[in-house]
Amino acid sequence: MSFMPKVKPPNPLFSKIRATILKIPRGHVSTYGAVASAAGIPRGARLVVRTLGQSHGLPWHRVVASGGRIAIPGEGGLDQRFRLEMEGVKFSGRKVRMAEFEYKFSKKRAAKKKKKIADRRRPRLR
Repeated sequence: MSFMPKVKPPNPLFSKIRATILKIPRGHVSTYGAVASAAGIPRGARLVVRTLGQSHGLPWHRVVASGGRIAIPGEGGLDQRFRLEMEGVKFSGRKVRMAEFEYKFSKKRAAKKKKKIADRRRPRLR
């Protein structure tokens, strides 16, 4: 009998986050929180960070912390700033000029709310 380690299935939210990150065009940035909200995961900024850490081939450098701050310490942060500058993104001090370079995701139209079960019941006959 061979021992097979348990492999966790990938989180289904990761694919939503990946698709959202791929929408950010060259020369623009977005924040972890904005990506999470656009992916339909409010308050999911930490999940965006985890997705970026586990995924390859994403434009990871286009996602920054709130206010345009680069949150990656050390050489990774310098690499992120260099990549953004190569795409034409401008900085004020240590922060991206978010007013000029922030990518705003399009708002999805709100789906109609489903009727509550109580509303769908047939009226009682007397």
